[in-house]
Amino acid sequence: MKFLDLAKVYIRSGAGGSGCTSFRREKYIEYGGPDGGDGGKGGSVWAEAVEGLNTLIDFRYQQHFFAKNGQPGRGQQKTGADGDDIVLRVPVGTEILDEDQETVIADLTEVGERVQLAKGGNGGFGNLHFKTSTNQAPRRANPGQPGVDRTIWLRLKLIADVGLLGLPNAGKSTFLAATSNARPKIADYPFTTLHPNLGVVGVDNAEFVIADIPGLIEGAHEGRGIGDRFLGHVERCAVLLHLVDGTSETVAEDYRTIIHELEAYGGHLADKPRVTVLNKIDALDAERLAEAQAELEEAVGGPVMVMSGVARDGVTEVLRALRAEIAEDRLRHKPVEEAQSWRP
Repeated sequence: MKFLDLAKVYIRSGAGGSGCTSFRREKYIEYGGPDGGDGGKGGSVWAEAVEGLNTLIDFRYQQHFFAKNGQPGRGQQKTGADGDDIVLRVPVGTEILDEDQETVIADLTEVGERVQLAKGGNGGFGNLHFKTSTNQAPRRANPGQPGVDRTIWLRLKLIADVGLLGLPNAGKSTFLAATSNARPKIADYPFTTLHPNLGVVGVDNAEFVIADIPGLIEGAHEGRGIGDRFLGHVERCAVLLHLVDGTSETVAEDYRTIIHELEAYGGHLADKPRVTVLNKIDALDAERLAEAQAELEEAVGGPVMVMSGVARDGVTEVLRALRAEIAEDRLRHKPVEEAQSWRP
């Protein structure tokens, strides 16, 4: 399944049915009077967050969603049928934006959350509605209200607990593969990750979700590379894991590049809790490791953890540091299984 996190959708609610002008005409019934019914209400367009979806790929193949119109009223005081509503089923974490891609209409962050995007038009009144003591034979009926045409954007922001940040080839996908059942693409060239990957990680009887996004490069906030497009997926994370390649000759500069992009992107990303880790220590000797760690700690202004995703050295300590930054209500605790006594 392809990953799609942005989709343009055209919606239209149904128009209301027109009212009916009719008079009761039956044999032996004198002064039958008006009996025109009202028109039915047009269908509305809704959006609902549902389980089991993690991409907007369905909206690549269908972009137009038009609700049914209400049926016109008829004689014998018959009201027209209402038009059927249309429900756009979207993944949890979907933002609904107006056509300008800036105005947020709704943010669906919980399963079952619904929002009305376009309201159906009301049906028109039939001539029975206008009967009065002074106008007992009205020949007036209202047309139904028109539907609402609208263009909206759907933008998916993955709901994860931890967001992975770093330059291309910093070891983000390797870390995700080493700590979860996710199998992202791993290779020795940059930009192997082209779309976000999710992995469920467990430590100390607790589970949380890690999101791996494509690597950032300098100038990403101006549209360079592809990482900036996916920064929205880590806006909802509780903590950011910043991986720095320990084999780089400029670890401090690499760190500052990512921080600058976070600050330029906005969205309070730079203010989120961060755990900074020097990665790939299996490729460094003790002297080079000490130099790189000291250089990075000076740039960070605090302690820096060390780790090797390939050799899995220090991985558990990093997971525990991440767990400490996540609120208990976001964690999914595993049931503690009672140990079974051994029997011969």
